[in-house]
Amino acid sequence: MLELRGITKTYGGRRALDDVGFDVAPNRLTGFVGGNGAGKTTTMRIALGVLDADAGEVSLDGTPITATDRRRFGYMPEERGLYPKMKVGEHIAYLARLHGFSKPDAAAGATRLLTQLGLGERLNDKVETLSLGNQQRAQIAGALVHDPEVLILDEPFSGLDPIAVDVVAGVLQERAARGVAVLFSSHQLDVVERLCDDLVIIADGTIRAAGSADALREQHAGRRFELRTAGDVGWVSSEPGITVVDVAGGSVVFDADSDADAQRVLRRAVADGDVLGFSPRRPTLAQIFTELIQTEVIQ
Repeated sequence: MLELRGITKTYGGRRALDDVGFDVAPNRLTGFVGGNGAGKTTTMRIALGVLDADAGEVSLDGTPITATDRRRFGYMPEERGLYPKMKVGEHIAYLARLHGFSKPDAAAGATRLLTQLGLGERLNDKVETLSLGNQQRAQIAGALVHDPEVLILDEPFSGLDPIAVDVVAGVLQERAARGVAVLFSSHQLDVVERLCDDLVIIADGTIRAAGSADALREQHAGRRFELRTAGDVGWVSSEPGITVVDVAGGSVVFDADSDADAQRVLRRAVADGDVLGFSPRRPTLAQIFTELIQTEVIQ
């Protein structure tokens, strides 16, 4: 497990990170989300040893991390970092050899991984001839080719079309299933929500929420419910303690001031006719993120 504790970083008098701490567990995909300038890239670079923290500690399985440990990491920066004149297959094999792989094993591993990422027919093409989306896939291959135990990816889905997103997502899920601890940042909250086991939300250099995706949704659920009936639901808006959020046909989504208010609505619906469904509505990641960021702005 990759562990960050009390990470603080200041640039020119500005506190970029303030007591940042969270875990990245093996066998799990951890999404790292926040607005531009929130501190995601700085945090990742400190975890990788590219930057030094002013305070705090990065550890692996409870032991302070070393340069040798970081050789077991895979990293993909947000910026393009490939050599444009090299052939794609040779480039990824070269990166594998830098990690100690033999020439045959490096070539075989690069071919296998690039094929899995949908670039099997582009092995002999120069990097500069690839589209930006395909260059992104090649960069991901470069982070994975040495079979890292910890994987840190900065905006891996940037520039990818929906099909490519699914391909890359499948590769990351496979790595997590094999025991890799995966941390990735993304502005595409729908992708994060679909993929992640755990979430870390950062705003203004401070962690605003961290934990399993299910736990965070439950924590921020409030008292929002959906009622589906075979009849009219217009009466719900007149109930005390109830605020209607959305109505469509016989379905209504509403917020209740208390559980008792919600149960009163359900009892009336049952008395009026057939209830087709009644359930709490958990917020999406985008809603949780917006709520936390708006709270930060207000404060």
